[in-house]
Amino acid sequence: MLVSACLIGRECRYDAKHNLDRALERELAERGERAIAFCPEEHGGLGTPRPPAWIERESADAVLDGRARMVTNQGRDVTAEFVAGAQGALAACREHGILKAYLKERSPSCGACNTHVDGKLVPGPGLSTALLRRHGIEVEGVEGRRA
Repeated sequence: MLVSACLIGRECRYDAKHNLDRALERELAERGERAIAFCPEEHGGLGTPRPPAWIERESADAVLDGRARMVTNQGRDVTAEFVAGAQGALAACREHGILKAYLKERSPSCGACNTHVDGKLVPGPGLSTALLRRHGIEVEGVEGRRA
């Protein structure tokens, strides 16, 4: 399973913290599933820590279709880095034969049900989730930090 690296304890969030989710670790172990840790934002070349970022307007699909951008809270365009990270997540799934991912909810990359647009939490997927779903990968959002 592809798993957001922050959910397994890697300090790769924008603020250099993690979202270790022990419940997810147990669930994967009970099913005999192996976590392939992946952080799209780091893979795309964004450092840690990094400024918060979000979809500038519309949706992740709009970014993938070239109608919107990913920007930091300072207005810097980081679309190329987010797209590279999403493509890296898809490549990792293909390389490992992964058909399901557990990704960090509310992330601009990984959110499954909710993400950030124009600095606000809104319904809809993050960029990596949108790309994975376009290619038939099931994505389940995990809030993180469950005991």
